[in-house]
Amino acid sequence: MISPVKIVLIGPAYPLRGGLATFNERLIREYRSLGADACIYTFSLQYPSLLFPGKTQLSSEPAPENLPIHVKVNSINPFNWIKIGLEIRKLKPDLVIVKFWMPFMAPCFGTICRIIKGNKHSRIITIIDNLIPHESRPGDRLLSSYWIDSVDGCIAMSKSVLEDLKKMDAKKPKLFSPHPLYDNFGDPVSKNVALERLHLDPSFHYVLFFGFIRDYKGLDLLLNAFADKRLSQLNIKLLVAGEFYCDPKPYLEIIGQHHLEDQVIMSNDFIPDSQVLNYFCAADLVVQPYKSATQSGVTQIAYHFNKPMIITNVGGLAEFVPHEKTGFVVEPVPDEISEAIFRFYHEKREEAFSANASIEKQKYSWANMIEAITEVSKG
Repeated sequence: MISPVKIVLIGPAYPLRGGLATFNERLIREYRSLGADACIYTFSLQYPSLLFPGKTQLSSEPAPENLPIHVKVNSINPFNWIKIGLEIRKLKPDLVIVKFWMPFMAPCFGTICRIIKGNKHSRIITIIDNLIPHESRPGDRLLSSYWIDSVDGCIAMSKSVLEDLKKMDAKKPKLFSPHPLYDNFGDPVSKNVALERLHLDPSFHYVLFFGFIRDYKGLDLLLNAFADKRLSQLNIKLLVAGEFYCDPKPYLEIIGQHHLEDQVIMSNDFIPDSQVLNYFCAADLVVQPYKSATQSGVTQIAYHFNKPMIITNVGGLAEFVPHEKTGFVVEPVPDEISEAIFRFYHEKREEAFSANASIEKQKYSWANMIEAITEVSKG
């Protein structure tokens, strides 16, 4: 039996979709496997529709089994925050965990947690993706500071976020604990099986860009990299798998400008959990050409499937992909990205990088995350 034994996580979960929900559900499932009485309080309203850039916030997948999820939190209703805070305060959980990823959530989370603290029992720990968002706005630092003031300890999932935390609050206990593996998408299948499932031509090799498309993720850099004539001679295609959270027009213009229509496959619906393994198993290589970043869940999906990576040297990304071992770390410019892709194929690096990834990923366990949370919660 793990201690503490009664745990509440506040944050996105089913029926919401996306990486945050996946992370929270996987973490609570780990706690429950250890004997904890653990549940999730998720959003009845996460974002007002005017602020949500995608097609829908809701999952099309079946509800996760044997996972208590309470759909109750309204991110913009202060009366709801008071109600939820009082409800969880009365439950007296030993530990409250809150996943924090953007300052917009600070008033909601901060109010709920200040109320919970009234029970003089619950310890409140936040796991932080980003303290200051990639696409920052006025007031972000003030809101993030309000949030940090409401918790007892912090887990940063990248060293760059840990440094931001130290500048914002020097006293609260805080630790770096890397994003654990996303090992919940199923076991790998052969490349040929995955290609068949996706109706992709097996005579080509595939480079994967995966996840929501936002300007800071650098898909434009990767598309411009594919204009390198050397890549057109390598029999490779770029598979872009993810929904646009920004205007698609500039990206489509790059494809047209460089005549890449035959080299780029755009799969721009949201990729449901049941299909994730097919995209990763079909690819030789995963590229994350971000212009800014702290850490990325895509890295941990790639590791689960032992996939080599090319990542850009921004934020905390390079902490997780050893250069020339599990992939290449390059500057966020098209020429360096294209050179790395060319080297990967020309030097036949797939087998060695994949073997190294199978070893490197062993450090990214959910047990390590829970150990870090336990240590911080003790103060």
